[in-house]
Amino acid sequence: MTLTEELIALESSLGAHNYKPLDVALVRGDGVYVYDVDGKRYLDCLSAYSAVNQGHCHPRILQAMIDQARKLTLTSRAFHNDQLGHFYQEIAELTGAHKVLPMNTGAEAVESAIKAVRKWGYEVKGVEKDRAEIIVCSNNFHGRTMGIVGFSTDPDARAGFGPFAPGFKIVPFGDAEAFERAITPNTVGFLVEPIQGEAGVIIPPAGYFTRVRELCTQHNVTLILDEIQTGLGRTGKLLAEQHEGIEADVTLLGKALSGGFYPVSAVLSNSEVLGVLQPGQHGSTFGGNPLACAVARMALKVLVDEGMIENAAALGPYFPDGLAGIKSNHVKSVRGRGLMLAIDLHPEAGGARQFCYALRDKGILAKDTHTNTIRIAPPLVITKQQIDDALEVFSSVLAA
Repeated sequence: MTLTEELIALESSLGAHNYKPLDVALVRGDGVYVYDVDGKRYLDCLSAYSAVNQGHCHPRILQAMIDQARKLTLTSRAFHNDQLGHFYQEIAELTGAHKVLPMNTGAEAVESAIKAVRKWGYEVKGVEKDRAEIIVCSNNFHGRTMGIVGFSTDPDARAGFGPFAPGFKIVPFGDAEAFERAITPNTVGFLVEPIQGEAGVIIPPAGYFTRVRELCTQHNVTLILDEIQTGLGRTGKLLAEQHEGIEADVTLLGKALSGGFYPVSAVLSNSEVLGVLQPGQHGSTFGGNPLACAVARMALKVLVDEGMIENAAALGPYFPDGLAGIKSNHVKSVRGRGLMLAIDLHPEAGGARQFCYALRDKGILAKDTHTNTIRIAPPLVITKQQIDDALEVFSSVLAA
């Protein structure tokens, strides 16, 4: 038995089987590359679902983490620390936010936004007690907590976990008319991904979010954009909302907010929404801790200083154009924005997973989703030459 097989067997025997990863055991990462236990190098085309936008083990983020870990890691929010205020200031200046609520995971940010927006609905909008409604989209993915899976349309996410909390309406993604029809006087928020990542990198029609923003303003509904995957440069803009020139009332960030070093998330909004939360009504022991803040501050700094967003914008069209040019009977379509891409395969191709294994064998790690789709999201530090190298591998695999 190889070391890889031993490690996979150990996970299988002792771990809950709630994931089905590709059979590769990674031990090291550097920039766009990861290495397995046997020393084989792979081009990472997943970036831990966009948590590693800045590249694996970015040296400046690593140093910030080491420096802060030597001084102070956790105070809880019972006391102030010397990092949190600076984190607030820097992320607010970068994004235009007026108030910030720090949390840990993306799902926590989503849950926090739901709580704050419901409370805003009662205290500011004047919705009757316990009648607040939040509209979400079919095929959404916002996390795995009980509150979130209750409004998922994925049978795997829901089955066996009920009963679920009420207060959510589901409409088709990309259909502004359906959203408008779903709005009632009790509607307090619209929670939506700018691009549906887990669903297979589904991009809404042009003008969708412009119309959604108009409707939210018209009906006094908070627009909550889940930018946990799409934010921080992934689509070639700091935030994906900028592609249509709109501004959300609540923006959710996570994943790349720490460059892959530590769980850090944030709810960005204004005093009207986040101002409804009073001491004791919401919190997190680890949220806003000095280690998380130091890491996030540097993760944001290198994203801007090193031109990673501009790189995603410049190379964004190049990668999908190259993929679309591959002559293959298996490929149905290629789509993407920035460096958030997907290849849809014809059902007759036999599923995307076998192609992901073939890519692995040739030194590229990508991930299948929804049976017939390959997701591609390399770190934003990728170069044109590295994309050319990847295209050669994709061509050989997809044309086989």
